[in-house]
Amino acid sequence: MFTRFTGPARRVMIKAGTLALDAGHPTLSTDLLLLALAEIRPFELTAFTSTPDAVRAHADLGDDAHALLATLGIDLDEVRRRTRLGTDDPARWRLTRTRLNPLRVVLHGPLGTIPLAAHVRKVVEVACWRPGPVTGERLLHGLLADHANGAARILRATGVDLPALIRETGMPVRGAA
Repeated sequence: MFTRFTGPARRVMIKAGTLALDAGHPTLSTDLLLLALAEIRPFELTAFTSTPDAVRAHADLGDDAHALLATLGIDLDEVRRRTRLGTDDPARWRLTRTRLNPLRVVLHGPLGTIPLAAHVRKVVEVACWRPGPVTGERLLHGLLADHANGAARILRATGVDLPALIRETGMPVRGAA
């Protein structure tokens, strides 16, 4: 499935998967995909004004192992930097659909395997729906197309003008003729 993804869009998926694996989540969720989009910014959308820190405040990053390890004098970020050289190489990651259950999409990489939550699978499906490459804009479009996944709520809470963002992405608007 990754063959249609542009390099930046692949990096977004890999970053989101790494965040989910680090947090110990059973699936890759939309809040972590949105955080990866905010960190990597694979597009030139001026209406996407969310900062990574603002999105991070709304994302479920799991238990705060940082604070616990810091009391022992261990910098978890430094440990991850030293032990993960080359693990973000897109060539080492795959996005697959399982044969027995075609609705199950899984991200595989050197750090582990994580299935996509239903809402994230829908994001990928929307991004892949039209012909052509899957870009960061298409991933954002997929996030905004599903009103139930919480991405719009997070973007609104971080100060994004959603109507302006939707206009800038060129997304079709419901009820528009």
